[in-house]
Amino acid sequence: MDHLTALKVFRTTAATGSFASAARQMGLSAAAVSKNIAELEAHLKVRLINRTTRQMSLTEAGAAYVERLARILDDLAEADAALAPMGASPGGVLRVSAPLTFSLVSLSPAIAEFMRRYPNLRLELDLQDTRTDLIGGGYDLAIRGSDRLEDSSLVARELTTLTHVLCGAPAYFAAHGVPAQPEDLKAHECVQFTLSGHANRWTFTRAGRSVAVPVDGRYKVSSSIAVRDALLAGFGLSLIPRLYVESELAAGRLQAVLADWEADRTPVYAVYPSRHLAAKTRAFVDFLVERFAVR
Repeated sequence: MDHLTALKVFRTTAATGSFASAARQMGLSAAAVSKNIAELEAHLKVRLINRTTRQMSLTEAGAAYVERLARILDDLAEADAALAPMGASPGGVLRVSAPLTFSLVSLSPAIAEFMRRYPNLRLELDLQDTRTDLIGGGYDLAIRGSDRLEDSSLVARELTTLTHVLCGAPAYFAAHGVPAQPEDLKAHECVQFTLSGHANRWTFTRAGRSVAVPVDGRYKVSSSIAVRDALLAGFGLSLIPRLYVESELAAGRLQAVLADWEADRTPVYAVYPSRHLAAKTRAFVDFLVERFAVR
């Protein structure tokens, strides 16, 4: 048994929750993962993982062992990284999952600069607004906009915050009136972005007072671009990231309302499996931090 490999296999299996996911992440066969864990259990003379044909779970001993093991492997990775050549250029394939609209508006225009900086690196940027499985999908990093990150095993680096604006076309407000307070939204046609964590309830704050308003409408859609199109067509009003409608607001094609109320805010994070990053992932995280620091 290669003891170090077995330890890494066990830690990865515990983190991913399945032999198959650990095998994909480490580039091993499922049989090799199973063999390494079996040999580690034989060496320790204790069962670390309870497994059936459908699921697995850590034993009490396994949970205690992986907690201590994580610190040891992290320290070892830090020691290895300290000896790596400081000038090594990132290379290989970097797989990134990112939200479609956010990336097209604020990230895609800068990708060419990133690729010019790192000529030995290949980037696979998977753009979709639905949430992806970072580990199971084999991604090195994901960009996520969320009020809360549900997976505490992941490392998150906050990049920016999306402020929202309540807006609609001037023609819509001419026909239906302008809401004077958040409660007035109950009488309006609200276009809802279904992937938002607050699709059915919009929150507004002013002078320390928060108002959460239930909203509804005939049009619900999973694309912020489609929400913007509906607003421009005068169909209704909506709460949308200001970043996506800045030019329309400046040109007067859309009109902001309830401007004296602060609407929902959505933090945007770079999310990755470990604080010990490969050079290619570290380069992209640093690029993202730089990119959004100047916005």
